[in-house]
Amino acid sequence: VQLQASGGGLVQPGGSLRLSCAASGSVYSVNACKWFRQIPGSGRYQVAQLDSGGTTNYADSVKGRFTISKDNAKNTVYLQMNNLKAEDTAAYYCFVEGYYNDDGALNGFGLWGQGTLVTVSS
Repeated sequence: VQLQASGGGLVQPGGSLRLSCAASGSVYSVNACKWFRQIPGSGRYQVAQLDSGGTTNYADSVKGRFTISKDNAKNTVYLQMNNLKAEDTAAYYCFVEGYYNDDGALNGFGLWGQGTLVTVSS
């Protein structure tokens, strides 16, 4: 199973971006996901979580502006980011948990996507 993250870029304050993290390979299901962000010299900071039951949680700093979701048919998770601020500038990482098909047996996986850079600047 591999993860491919995309969607980062340069956006003006107040703008929007949608980050994607697509799982490929013998994926059976994507069950839960988290998005983290990291600025140089700091650790990864969780900004959003979607658990296997569909419950979402957000860091206070992004609550009301970011939305985490997943598309089961595409094995893809998303982070919709609206009303972006300069302080949202960071590398964003997804962490995806699910199951893959291993010769008829289901095994769990938990993988990091590669970072995608978001820059919010005028």
